[in-house]
Amino acid sequence: MKYALFLGCTVPVRTMAYELSTRKVMGTLGIEVVDLKDFGCCGFPLESVDHDTYLAVAARNLAVAESEGLPVMTMCSACNGSLLKANLAMQDEETREKINATLKPLGKEYNGTTPVKHAARVLYEHMDEIKEMADPVKLNIAAHYGCHYTKPSEIYEDFEDPEVPYSLEELIAAVGATPVQYENKKQCCGGAVLGIDEAVSLEMTRQKLDHIQKAGADAMVLVCPFCDIMYDVNQRRIEKQAGEQYGVPVLFLPQLIGLALGLPPDELGLRLNRVSVRKLLKELGE
Repeated sequence: MKYALFLGCTVPVRTMAYELSTRKVMGTLGIEVVDLKDFGCCGFPLESVDHDTYLAVAARNLAVAESEGLPVMTMCSACNGSLLKANLAMQDEETREKINATLKPLGKEYNGTTPVKHAARVLYEHMDEIKEMADPVKLNIAAHYGCHYTKPSEIYEDFEDPEVPYSLEELIAAVGATPVQYENKKQCCGGAVLGIDEAVSLEMTRQKLDHIQKAGADAMVLVCPFCDIMYDVNQRRIEKQAGEQYGVPVLFLPQLIGLALGLPPDELGLRLNRVSVRKLLKELGE
């Protein structure tokens, strides 16, 4: 299978380990990713400001992939939701004509035929291969779904119940790790209010780190770059402010799967993780 890889704005700037591990794991599974140079912002920041402008920005990306005949693989949950909602909106003929009129001066037109999938969804669909290829990772892992990976459910074709999500836990179990259940698993990472009330935002992150630590998890796994900024990048800052010591390693899902597939830690970008993963690697014999 071949996908156009949509990096979005945050991944290549702030969470390069996510990109490295995704490319490596997809290649190992025989999934080809293609870089299309004309991709831009997904439009998410504009959605609540000017809906038609958001649709035009998102549809331009979908048109780029459509012209190459490729489905899109996203890595950011917000990008995924943004492109899928635009895709759904562009199925309406009147909307499509209006947005395409905006795209025409750019030499673009979108006909509504580009499938969009989150990288985690792609990995879930290849779970049987992952099981066959994986050496068991004997760790206790807490999954963090975040806000956009399962909601709104109508754009995900009822892939899973957003109130009782399961896909990440199934992937964790597929590599021989034990999924850890913890209080407020579905709670937001806090990133959505970071620019409005930093204290509230970091407290939301702290609470979940506290619940994960108390549940006995060796690490947490997530699938969104901004969630990683809250839990990994900001973890030491939260520890300092709260007077607590968490030390919860934060792994992107492809990093965990890559370890199970026997890929070298450096090729998975683990040296770029802010919270040390040395203890985890020692337990795995790396």
